[in-house]
Amino acid sequence: MRILVLSDPIGKPSYAPRLRYVCGYLAKKGYDVTVYTEQIEDSLPFEHTYPIRQWRIYRNSCDWAVKSLWSLLTDWRDRQFTGRVRQSIAGETFDIIFCTTFSTFPLPTAAAIARERGIPWIADVRDLDEQIDGAQYQSHRQWFLRPFRQWYKSVNIRRRNRALHSATRVITVSPWHAQFIRNIAKCPVSVIYNGFAPEIYGFEEILSPTFTISYIGRLYEFQQAAAEMIREVVEEMEIPDMQLQLIHGGLTNEEVAKEINKSSIMLVFTSKEARGMMTTKFFEALGCEKPVLCIPSDEGLLAETIRRTNAGIATDNKEEIKAFVRAKYEEWKERGYTRQSSRGKDDFSRLKEAEQFENCIRDSAGL
Repeated sequence: MRILVLSDPIGKPSYAPRLRYVCGYLAKKGYDVTVYTEQIEDSLPFEHTYPIRQWRIYRNSCDWAVKSLWSLLTDWRDRQFTGRVRQSIAGETFDIIFCTTFSTFPLPTAAAIARERGIPWIADVRDLDEQIDGAQYQSHRQWFLRPFRQWYKSVNIRRRNRALHSATRVITVSPWHAQFIRNIAKCPVSVIYNGFAPEIYGFEEILSPTFTISYIGRLYEFQQAAAEMIREVVEEMEIPDMQLQLIHGGLTNEEVAKEINKSSIMLVFTSKEARGMMTTKFFEALGCEKPVLCIPSDEGLLAETIRRTNAGIATDNKEEIKAFVRAKYEEWKERGYTRQSSRGKDDFSRLKEAEQFENCIRDSAGL
């Protein structure tokens, strides 16, 4: 089977682990996989046995500003990308298109090429603008840009929905996302969670001289209250050999795994307004069998999954947080490390999820 893969840009910090794992798995099993995406990095610092073809759309920040506005008005970015893909694959045949994105680009390209070729296409939608009220992700975004962002959001939602109407199947990351998309798409919708790479994220016994509570990743606006709460808890507990560590990206997957194994508790920050967000940070901690402290409880799927897997605790109650930290602190004092005995973690390995992707692709292609 020949699979045309269309993706949003592959970049830092993790270089699209969901895409890389499924493509590597399919290529290893003998599928002919070719990836097309927008170039944002001069080079991709990982090995791959399948071709990745990239085009740089924006030359610099000024060019980005002008073209982004023009794209908002005319969908220039997707039309430009569609033309380049169309030209590049002229004379080639594909059995199916697999398109993965955290937003809208390049769903319109996948829909257009599939329609022209008369072949099925699958949309892998990792995030939805509607999953957080106001979609206020970045803490540096100024208040006076909010009307523009709202316009940008509504335009992207319309284009996303229009593209999904023609999809053969949609894959997404949680039951909440699936239920939301079923109101949009006219096709089967499957759930394949984000997960962890089992060859990278596994338990390693590392003795640490300090009881470290760690957060690794970007800190978005909706997570600020949770971060402030754990700072207050650490200050109030006044334990000399306990430290709070917030690492805002810049690490390779292997470095992240090492930091998780060196830590005593891994933090997951969320919000009660965040719907269906099953963050990769949780799965990576689960893979390394480190205790998870989720602040606050989303009172939804993430909290339920933490309970079901015995991965840790999800709460915004300070006394419950302190009790959990004290229990893990005593474990660390006794052994020099912590280890959370979880249940069913292999259900969330990227290997198992790659098998699920393969089944969805074969089913959508009629095999």
